Amino acid sequence: MKVQKVLGAMVVALLVALCIVSASSTTRAQSTIQQADTREDETNLETQLFLIVGTNQTVADDKLPNSLDQVIKQLRATLPFKNYRLAATLINRVKNEGRLNLTFIGGPMATAGSSNQSTPSFSQFNVRQIKLARNSSGESVVQMVGFNFGTRVPIVIGQVAANGSFPATNYENTGLQTDISIREGEPVIVGTLNVGPSGDAIILVVSAKRTNR
Repeated sequence: MKVQKVLGAMVVALLVALCIVSASSTTRAQSTIQQADTREDETNLETQLFLIVGTNQTVADDKLPNSLDQVIKQLRATLPFKNYRLAATLINRVKNEGRLNLTFIGGPMATAGSSNQSTPSFSQFNVRQIKLARNSSGESVVQMVGFNFGTRVPIVIGQVAANGSFPATNYENTGLQTDISIREGEPVIVGTLNVGPSGDAIILVVSAKRTNR
C-alpha cells in the first residue's frame, strides 16, 4: 500500500512538473510571437514623380529618360501633342506605410503667351499613405492612398511692353486628387492637367519600388 502511495505521489509530481514546463514554453512562445508582431517594418520605398509637359510648340530639349519610353509611346497614341518635355523629376524615400509631403518651386511650366521664362510655378505633392500590397494575381503593387498634386501656374496677361518690361502675371490653381495602385517599379500615367489657354498640359507620371539603400 505504501509503495502504491509513493508511486502515485511520484506520478502526480511528474504531471505537475510537465504542466509547469509546458506553461513556461507556451509563455516563451507567446512572448516571441508578440515581439515578432511588434517588430517595426524597416522596408523603404523610392518614389519618382515625373512632370512632363505636353505641347504643340517647339521645345529646346525633348530628350526623356529611357525608363519613360513606354509612357511616351502611350501618350503619343492617345494625346494630340506634337512634343513632350520633362519639366521636373522628384525622387523621394518613404517608409512602407508612411506618408509624403513635398512643397517646391518648379521652373517654368509652359504657359500661354509667356515670354517671361523666369516666372516660376509653385507646387505641392502629397500622399497620405504609401504601402506595399498584393493584387488579385499575387503581384507586388504599391498603393498610394490620398495621392494629391497641385500647382499654381503663372498666366501672363497681355504682351511685353515696348520698353521691355513684362506685363502682370496671374497665378491659376490646378491639381489632381486620387487613390491609385501601381505595379512595383513600373512608371504609370496618373493624369493630365491643363495649364492655360495655350492648350499645353502637365502630365503626371509616377513609379515606386523597394530600396535597400
